[in-house]
Amino acid sequence: MNKRFRLKNSSDFQRVRRAGKAIAHPFVVLLYLPNGLDQVRIGVAAGKSVGNAVQRNRAKRVMRAAMQSLLEELKPGNDIVLIARKPILEAKTPDLIRILQPRMKNAGLLE
Repeated sequence: MNKRFRLKNSSDFQRVRRAGKAIAHPFVVLLYLPNGLDQVRIGVAAGKSVGNAVQRNRAKRVMRAAMQSLLEELKPGNDIVLIARKPILEAKTPDLIRILQPRMKNAGLLE
């Protein structure tokens, strides 16, 4: 995923977690909040509950790959944070796309 579409600052992650809306699934938690910009920014996170460093990095790679394929359909002007849950280790990118797409559509994040 291109770096200009990434959330980088801890304060941005905290703002989305505190003030944003959440949609939960056993594989991932989707948080979103309008950002007032003309682009969408995406952040991914995987805590220690997901597993060791190798497993956390794999979970983040899968989430980034899924969001990369959905990037063209996303409406600009939102910050999106994906937080991995332990069962995501069993998922592949197409599985995660099928999970995220209807939830993002219901949230109004897709065009």
